[in-house]
Amino acid sequence: MKIKPQYLEVGGEQVVVLSRKDYERLAKKADVWEPPLPGPNERGNYPLEALDAVMAQEIIRARRKLGWTQTELARQAGIRAETLNRIEQGRHSPTLRTMQKIDLALKRAEKNGTASS
Repeated sequence: MKIKPQYLEVGGEQVVVLSRKDYERLAKKADVWEPPLPGPNERGNYPLEALDAVMAQEIIRARRKLGWTQTELARQAGIRAETLNRIEQGRHSPTLRTMQKIDLALKRAEKNGTASS
């Protein structure tokens, strides 16, 4: 897929304009993307899926703070990288056991001051 940026000058600086689709693809590839929170319903309540998004955001932020890739966190937690990817995208509700494994790996690394290995 070829990206077709548009260049504009804004405030004396040249900026790049990308389609939303291209931006989101690049953001995921650069590991700066986070799943968005769904909006509240007409009564102001958030759907249950919001919990998956919040959990995903917290895992992503903790992983990035350690400088780990998804593969590294999955390895440290003893889970499949594909499983972690689905969790981080907010597309999968992990089991309690899987969350415990992820939490333990993150806490162990934080306690030991472990960075990428």
